[in-house]
This record gives sequence, structure tokens and C-alpha cells, in this order.
Amino acid sequence: MIKPFYLDLSENEILEIQSKTGEILHSGNLILGQHTKDFENQFAEYIGTKYAVALNTCTSALEILFVSKGIVGKKVAVQTNTNFATVAAIIRAGGIPVFMDMDPNYFVPNLEILKYTIDKHDDIVGVAWVHIGGIIHPEFSAVVEYCRLNGIFLIEDCAHAHGSQVDGVKAGNFADGGAFSFFPTKVMTTMEGGMLTTNSTEEAELARSIRNQGKRGGDFGGLHTDLGNSWRMNEISAYMGLIQLSKLDDMVMRRQAAVDGLLPLLNLRGIDYCSTSHMDQCAQYKFIIKYKNNESVEAMKDLFKMDEIILGGGVYEVPCHLQPVFQSIKFDRNDLRNSEKFCPKHICPPITSGTTSDDVSAISASIINHLI
Repeated sequence: MIKPFYLDLSENEILEIQSKTGEILHSGNLILGQHTKDFENQFAEYIGTKYAVALNTCTSALEILFVSKGIVGKKVAVQTNTNFATVAAIIRAGGIPVFMDMDPNYFVPNLEILKYTIDKHDDIVGVAWVHIGGIIHPEFSAVVEYCRLNGIFLIEDCAHAHGSQVDGVKAGNFADGGAFSFFPTKVMTTMEGGMLTTNSTEEAELARSIRNQGKRGGDFGGLHTDLGNSWRMNEISAYMGLIQLSKLDDMVMRRQAAVDGLLPLLNLRGIDYCSTSHMDQCAQYKFIIKYKNNESVEAMKDLFKMDEIILGGGVYEVPCHLQPVFQSIKFDRNDLRNSEKFCPKHICPPITSGTTSDDVSAISASIINHLI
């Protein structure tokens, strides 16, 4: 069975984590210790930002970034084909989400969609931009410039984009802050966890405070300056993050090799997919294939499962504007036509850093069986 989840840890790395876990437990220093600091410093260096702040989830990182921008009662544009957490973080920070459509070539918005959204809602103060599947849109640098010229903040949701890079700039270092996920299914994992990246000293300080019950200026003590939360990463997770980060580029390279193995077939048979050829490097968290037959996504999953291939979750099969929890948010259906058309008409084959050439051959055979 070919699955969309692979824990990329060697036997020696597992033994190393087990040994280090014992050291951490014996030390009694379970949070906010040296491993967390090392992970933050090395992650910031990898992304190219001045600061990185380790957290319990990417959702927490997003909420802190929105809080730092002071969005209470203000509108923030966000693509509808994203995870629940992106929209929920805006709401929890007091903001009002405004849904954007997507460019079907890349499953993220483009500059035209952004301009249309802002022209229609002239009181938008910020944008939450999700690098779906690890794809940085070819126009993203122009998006950043447009937002800066118009005084609109731009937050990168990089939950899928570990190591993604265009023109020498990595996801999480283009705009006004990034948020990464280390959930078990992600390109790299700390079991649970997230990271906030920023070049702002003030926002890094605020993030460290909010993650630790608002204890600004110190990790411990009883003085609470900010209305914080308990959003710390533990030391064991941080150490696991250090191991994963040390081989992130190699894991991404293996994902890309698996994708490259599928491309000749897709190109030969005229099967549409989201290309990342414009990028220096793509995380390839989700490789997006669009299909034209009348089968539902669930039916497609069943067909591939018969070939012992488990398709990964889509991006996203049910867009946020159609999710029951967000039904109170106003939207114009005409503005979201691409999302409604393509979200239920794509699949993501199980591409991981553990995908073998035999797996690629099996996935290719299943594509021939069910998409051609």
C-alpha cells in the first residue's frame, strides 16, 4: 500500500531522539531550553529571516501574526481554498475574512485576483496568502510590491512550503511574517509544532510573550504584560525539529524526484497539473493533478485505493466559504468560481520523501487506469 504519510527518520535518528529524550527528562528542563533556541536560530538562518519563534502549532503562529497587525474589526483577504486554520486565525484575532478565488494554474491567487478583491473591498488592511502545496505563484514578488505600495500587510501561510524558493528567496521571508506547520504529515515534522518567521524585532518579542502567557521580557516569573496563551514547543519536539531541518533540502529533493518521475507521463497524455518549473525549489507537499472525468474526488480515491494507492487530502476539496463553520461570512459566489470548479476536481498522489521509483511506477499505472 502506497500511503501519503512517511515519517522520515532513520533507525539511528530514532535512537538519537530516544537518547536525547532521556537527557531532557533527566534535566527537568522540558520547555524553552537550549534545543528550542537552537531550533529557532537554525530555522531563521535557513529561511533567511532575522528571527524565528517556535510554537505549538502553525495556527498559533498565524494568530500571533494577525494580532501583531491589530486587525480587530478590520478586513483581511484570504483565499478560500485553504485549511480551516488560516481563516480561523483571522477570526480569533478579531478580523473579518474576505474570501479570494484562486488561479487554477497554481491553486493560489494571482495579482489580478488580489487587485479585484481589494478594489471591491476598499477597506481591506491585510492579506493572508497561502503557498498551497508549496507553490509560490510566479507573480508573488509583484504581489508583495503591490501590497507594500498600498500599505497592506501580507502574511505568508507556509504550512506547505518548507524549503520552497523563488529567485533566491524562501517562503516565509518575502513579506511581513511567515507561519510554518510541523504537523506529522508535513514536509518536516516535530510531531506537533509550528514556527513564526519575521524580520521585526518587536513582533518576535511579542510572539515569545504570547506563546508563554504574556510574560514579556522573560521566560519565567509572574508578571504578565500581554494577553498570551500556552503555545510553547517542548524541548523534545525542538530536538526532533533540529534533526528534520538538517536534512530538509534532501527530503525536498526526494519529493521533487518523485514528481519528476510522473511528469513525462502527464505531459505525454495531456493531463493537467500545477507546474512548479518556475521555482528554484518547491516543497512538493501536494502535487496537484486536475482531472476532467465526471467522477467525484471520493470515487477517485476509491479507484486508486483498489490499486493500493492512498491519495492524499486535496487542497482543498471543500473550500472555506462552503464550510459549515464559516457560513456567517458573506461572500459573492461569482467571485469564487475557480475554487468551486477545481477544488472538487483534483487529486494529490501520495508523494513523500519516502516515495520510491517503484512507487512512481505504480502511481503512473494507476493514473493510466483512472485518468486517461
